[in-house]
Amino acid sequence: MANRGTAALVTVFLLVTAVSLADAAPPASPLICKIAYGIKERETCFTVAQTTGLPLKKFLRFNPNINCNNLFIGQWVCLHAVHAA
Repeated sequence: MANRGTAALVTVFLLVTAVSLADAAPPASPLICKIAYGIKERETCFTVAQTTGLPLKKFLRFNPNINCNNLFIGQWVCLHAVHAA
């Protein structure tokens, strides 16, 4: 029974330590958009990424707050970004 209690305490300690270290890590440098694009009729995140030759994962990383289910004509998206210095 004592082994379970010890294991539980160690698990809790490790979780608290991991969360604390994650909070203490410096934030990633923000991205600065270098190439912007205006959404046209019937375009989706996937079609814009595909048409411009970007992997969808990279397109989404360049546009972290985008709602792909609610794009609108004229909405600006980023096609190329670099880390801030």
